[in-house]
Parts: sequence; structure tokens; C-alpha cells
Amino acid sequence: MLPALEAVLAEPDVRAADRIVLTGDLLAGPLPRQTLARLRALGDRAVWISGNADREMAAARPGNEPADPMDAWAAGQLGPDELEFLGSLPATVTLEVAGLGPVLFCHATPRNDTEVALVDSRPERWAEVLAGVPDAVRTVVCGHTHMPFVRFTHGRLVVNPGSVGMPYGRPGAHWALLGPGGGAVTLRHTAFDHEAACARIARESDSPSAAAWADTYVRARYSAEEALAAFGPGDGRNTAPGTDG
Repeated sequence: MLPALEAVLAEPDVRAADRIVLTGDLLAGPLPRQTLARLRALGDRAVWISGNADREMAAARPGNEPADPMDAWAAGQLGPDELEFLGSLPATVTLEVAGLGPVLFCHATPRNDTEVALVDSRPERWAEVLAGVPDAVRTVVCGHTHMPFVRFTHGRLVVNPGSVGMPYGRPGAHWALLGPGGGAVTLRHTAFDHEAACARIARESDSPSAAAWADTYVRARYSAEEALAAFGPGDGRNTAPGTDG
């Protein structure tokens, strides 16, 4: 969501950062071409990671469109080269971060771009999703569920920065700062003018649902509690021990 992205990129700490890691679901919104241009302008500072929306958009064909109507519309706005670029993005990237050592960045979990693991998921779930992570990696940064949290589990720090463009719980752009201050991890929130952002999206997007989309996601109409209730069953919490989910 371009107005939120621009607000975050204007933050002094982001302007000063050596790397800006983009953890997926990058263009599935009402201004996909403009968002891609702004992200590409970051040059070598940007580290791109694929999310499930990027993967589904890259694979979009007649009869095989993404299930989300906005994602399907956004895929139709991109040319073959741009869709090929989305399809080429890696699922994970590991970077050295001062004070943290090797940090693994992914979209949902290190092994899957749609798998659900939440701040209140049971320890056994976290053991499953982290099982393949190399021992040297003690910090994992994920996303997908759009709700920021930091959790220490099975000897690893798990960080979900939340979502810049489609937050649940409160309006504004959510992101995380890693590294400064001896390896600190800081969850950050950037406020911006929601009314102006909604008006801009409705004015500049060709999507017929742009105004309604902006009203829902720019204003964060879904609470964190509603999102947890929706995502929660996906982590197997309702499955009896010894049964398949």
C-alpha cells in the first residue's frame, strides 16, 4: 500500500539502514505498478522475499487467478517480465545482522509461505515450523499474519514486524528495526494521514474496488482479536494430540 510504504521509507532509521528486507506480499494492492517502481528505486539496499500473494500472482493465468479479488486484479496490471520477477523471488534469505548473527527472513514460516504460527501458538507448533532452521540461526523474522510480535521459543527469537500496508489491530504502518544498539530488535509503528491515503488510492488506482479496499485496510477495520480468531485454527490448536490436522 503505497502511501504507507512511502511513510515508512521516509523514517530516518529506514533512510539510514544498510538493508531494507521486504518479507513478501509486496504488490497485492491497488497500486501495484507504482509500488514496484518505488521498491525498485531502493536498488541494492532492498532484499526481496516472496510471499504467498507474490507466488500466486506470478502463476496467474486465465482460470488460475489468485483467490483474492484484489490480488487477481493486481496480477493483471503487471507485464510478463514483472510477473516473472515476482516468480523468481526466494522464499528465505539469511543475513548477518550486527549483534544478532545470522538472521533468517521469510514470509510465513521458514518452510512454507502460508503456514500459520502466532504469538500464542503452542510450543509444539513452533518446534515443528523451526525444525529445519540451521543451529547457527538464533533469530527468525517472519510475517504473513499482519500482527506484530516478538516471542522467544526453543532458544530462538521470533520476530513478526506486522504489516506496512494491511495492518490488523490499529491503523498505521508496522515494521521492525534490527541491529542498532548491540543487536536490538525494535517493533516500530509509523503514523500517516489515513484520509489523504484513502483519497489518493481511490484517485490513482484503476481498481473498481480501490476505495472499499482502502477503507478496510488503511483504516484497519479488522481488530487483532478478529485476526487471531481467523488465523488461530490454522496452527492446529484445535487438533487433538495424536491426530492429523
